[in-house]
Amino acid sequence: MKLHTEKFRVSEGSKVDLEKWPTSVDRVYKSKADYHEILAEHVMQLSNQQQLLYASNQYSVLLIFQAMDAAGKDGVIRHVMSGVNPQGCQVFSFKHPSATELQHDFLWRTTRDLPERGRIGIFNRSYYEDVLIARVHPDILQNEGLPNRPKSEKAVWHSRYRSIVDLERHLHDNGTRIVKFFLHLSKEEQRKRFLARIDEPEKNWKFSMADIEERQYWKHYMKAYEKCLSATSTNDAPWYAVPADDKENARLIVSQIVLDTLHGLKMHYPETTEVRRHELLAIRQQLAT
Repeated sequence: MKLHTEKFRVSEGSKVDLEKWPTSVDRVYKSKADYHEILAEHVMQLSNQQQLLYASNQYSVLLIFQAMDAAGKDGVIRHVMSGVNPQGCQVFSFKHPSATELQHDFLWRTTRDLPERGRIGIFNRSYYEDVLIARVHPDILQNEGLPNRPKSEKAVWHSRYRSIVDLERHLHDNGTRIVKFFLHLSKEEQRKRFLARIDEPEKNWKFSMADIEERQYWKHYMKAYEKCLSATSTNDAPWYAVPADDKENARLIVSQIVLDTLHGLKMHYPETTEVRRHELLAIRQQLAT
């Protein structure tokens, strides 16, 4: 049974109010066994579509994941893309920009890692950090050495939104299909996951004091995400606000959206020409003797 995911898509031009967007919805699976069965089917289909993407060599796909800490980005990427050939898929994680990266425009460090035709690129965080964390912590802008910086912060974000939309339009026109996921986690569920990271020794490495410090800015981050999703979700590069309180549910929703994107490309394997067919038959005769 196909999952219907359009309700999670942020329509172009809409104004997002995250308090009205759910962090939890009815499960799309009936049991743990059903979840594993659906995920396995999605993974198999994704593997087939990735091979077709590589063989047709016309499009590339960029998947962008943004979320608050503990929302499950790593888990979604690991489980959903588990069956994809590593040669056809690359994952990049973007943290605080380095000194070298700060010497360039804010799109430079991620643009270097865009997927080539035939491949799937995954950004675990992305250039959107520069309109999210930088908006919550404006002092970050001071380290970027911007010339002729606009007097108002609002003008800075407007300019960056425009740059992002222009970039994504350019990429779409040149064959890169972009799908962006905001894993929408509730503050209460984050609290539970932080406690689990503290209480379970094997998860201690996931927790840092910085997580708690950033949690204090929750409302500021929600406002930053609202502005970002509203300004940058387009028909060609849409945002999906995926309810993330149920990790398994989120994985199935994301995998269905990725599948829908790939199926929408209507790809096919390259057709063999008559000349090529005769060449292959001649080679086959040589191998058969």
